[in-house]
Amino acid sequence: MGLTGIQIFQLLPKTNCKECGVPTCLAFAMNLAAGKAKLSDCPHVSEEAKQKLASESAPPIRTVEIGTGDGAFKIGGETVLFRHEKTFFNPTGLAMLVNDDEPAESADAKLERFKEASYLRVGLTLHPDAVAVRCASGDAQKFAACVAKVKSATDRGIILVSESPDVMEAGVKACAGRRPLIYAATPDNADKMIALAKEHKLPLAARAPDLEALASLSEKIAGAGIEDLVIDPGSRKIKQALHDQIHIREAAIQKKFKPFGFPTIALPFEMTDDPIKETVYASLLMAKYAGLLVLSDIQGHSIFNLLLERLNIFTDPQRPMKTEQKIYEINNPGPKSPILVTSNFSLTYFIVSGEIENSRVPAYLAVLDTEGLSVLTAWAAGKFVGDLLGSFINKSGIKDKLEKRSVIIPGAAAVIQGDLEEELGSDWEVLVGPREAAYIPAYLKQNFS
Repeated sequence: MGLTGIQIFQLLPKTNCKECGVPTCLAFAMNLAAGKAKLSDCPHVSEEAKQKLASESAPPIRTVEIGTGDGAFKIGGETVLFRHEKTFFNPTGLAMLVNDDEPAESADAKLERFKEASYLRVGLTLHPDAVAVRCASGDAQKFAACVAKVKSATDRGIILVSESPDVMEAGVKACAGRRPLIYAATPDNADKMIALAKEHKLPLAARAPDLEALASLSEKIAGAGIEDLVIDPGSRKIKQALHDQIHIREAAIQKKFKPFGFPTIALPFEMTDDPIKETVYASLLMAKYAGLLVLSDIQGHSIFNLLLERLNIFTDPQRPMKTEQKIYEINNPGPKSPILVTSNFSLTYFIVSGEIENSRVPAYLAVLDTEGLSVLTAWAAGKFVGDLLGSFINKSGIKDKLEKRSVIIPGAAAVIQGDLEEELGSDWEVLVGPREAAYIPAYLKQNFS
C-alpha cells in the first residue's frame, strides 16, 4: 500500500465507532496499511476517501482472474519482492500445452494426465490450473474444434494461443462462457487483439521482443481500456528470461512503473526440447517471478515437484498451516482402540495420521488446536498442556465410545503426563508414546494389535 497508517487515518471519519471490529480509527488505519483489514469494513468512510484509498491500496501488480466458477484462478496481485517481507498472494498458474494439429490420441492422453494430476498435501489439493490450446495448424476451424474439445474435457482455465486475430476469434467463440486468456497481442496485431478482448471482456496477454517494446505495448493496451493484462517480455533463453522477470517485478514494486504492473507469463517449453530442463526452467521462473507458466506436457514426476515448490513459495510465512481441532477416526477404530494426541500443525497431523494408517491398527487421533504450532513449540507456549488437552478430550464425547480408555501422548511431550492424568481422571490410562512419528506403527502393533 502506498499510504502509511497515519496517512490513512487522516482520511478516515475518526468516529471510533468500533463497527469495523477494532477499538479506534487509528487501529483500523494501521490494519489497513498492513493489509489486515478491508476498506469496506468501515461503514462511515466518505466517497472521496474511498476513491483515494482504493487507488492507493491497489497492489503494484494487478490481479488477473482467468476462467470461471470452480476452475477460475488468479495471478498477480503481489506487493513485495521477497516473501518474508509480507507474503505472496496468488500462486503461479501452471498450464499444459495442447496443439490443434497433434494426433487425437496424443491430445486425449495429455488431457487425461492433466485431470489425473491431483495430489493431497497437508490438507490441500494440488493440481495444475489451465490448458493452453495453440493453433499450430493455422486453420481457424481446426483450432476452434480443439478448443471445444478442451472446454468439454475440463472445467479449469483455458489459454488461447495464436497471433492471428481471425483464428483467435474462432477460438474465443468456441470457448464462450469460460473467460479464457488471449495470447498474444504483439506490436503487429495489437489493435485487432485489443478490440477482440474488449468485445468479449477477456484478459489479454501481450508479448514483445524486449522490455522497451513491451512497456510501449503495455501502455497502449492499458490506454485502450484493457485492465486485465498479462505480459511476456519475449525472452526465450533462461538467463535473459530470469533477468527480465526480475526487472519487471522490481520496476513494478520499487519504482511503481505502471507499464510493468501486471503479472507475467513464461513459456519454458520454447526454451528447450529437453523435458527435464523444461521442468528446471519452470522451477527457476516460478521462484523469480512468473505469474503463469505453460509446460509442454503434464507428467507426474515433474508436475508434482513444481506443485510442491509452488506450495512452499506461496504459503504465508506469518500464518502456520493448521487443521481442524477434533477427534479423527483412523483404520475404523472401535471401543477398545487407543487415542493418540498431537497438535493441529498441518504437517505434524499428516505425518502422525499417515503413520497410524501405515500401522493398520484401529485408533483415534485427537488433534488439539495449538494455533498451528508444532508439539514442542506449542508446549513451550503453553498451548499443548495437560489441562487443555484433557478438557478437549472430555468435552469431545469420545469417552462414551470407549470401553478401554487409553491415551497416548508424544514422547517429546512426556512432561504433560501427570497433568493429563489429573484432568482426565482415574478411569483413563495415559501412556507415553514414541518421540518420533516413524516409530508409531511398531509401538501400536506391539501394544494394541
